[in-house]
Amino acid sequence: MGHEITKLLKTDEQAAVVAGIDLTETRDKGYPVFTSFMDCNVIADVIIDFSSPKKLDEMLQFAEKNRIPIVLCTTGLSAEDLKMVDRASKNVAILRSANMSVGVNTVMKLLKTAAQVLAGADFDIEIVEKHHNQKVDAPSGTALALADTINEVLKDGYFYKFDRSSERKKREKKEIGISAVRGGTIIGEHEVIFAGLDEVIEIKHTAYSRAIFAKGAIHGAKFLAGKVPGMYQMSDVIG
Repeated sequence: MGHEITKLLKTDEQAAVVAGIDLTETRDKGYPVFTSFMDCNVIADVIIDFSSPKKLDEMLQFAEKNRIPIVLCTTGLSAEDLKMVDRASKNVAILRSANMSVGVNTVMKLLKTAAQVLAGADFDIEIVEKHHNQKVDAPSGTALALADTINEVLKDGYFYKFDRSSERKKREKKEIGISAVRGGTIIGEHEVIFAGLDEVIEIKHTAYSRAIFAKGAIHGAKFLAGKVPGMYQMSDVIG
């Protein structure tokens, strides 16, 4: 993702990469690269983090000390990690989202309206997500975020069904089925199905490259620059 962000910003007239942090790679990429935030002597307007939780505490300390907002794209954060992020947001602006794609977040916005109308009209709700054969977690964080978005507007009245093979029974009215497909080099595909009596509505997003996540993160960084401390989401960015 660092390479994707660097590539996109080479032709961006509003922003540029001024430094990088990499645990193993320190080659100059047109900007200095450090192995630690503590070694970084470059001050930026925003930090974009697509790494791992390993340096989270260090990054938060650096951001708070220098009052630099963070676009936090790292996944796999523990409950304790999230507490640290929440504490840091009292001092710096932090934008955190399960998926940085502008398209996915627009889908979430559409789902809020669709769920309110269709759930009340007895439509069943199913989510199918597809990813490459190297992805180790299932369902995807984005699939869960889509389900949460729907359930939120339905006042958390639904439960999630991940596996129907263990029991023989009809689906329940208040369930959201979530299925995962793993194969080949699929970047990411998420489809929400509203199935009613004699009609079906499908809302689908397909990612053809990881560049969409870098583009969304850059979009978020431009939004976050200069913002007051607090927790922000991509829904704040797209309006």
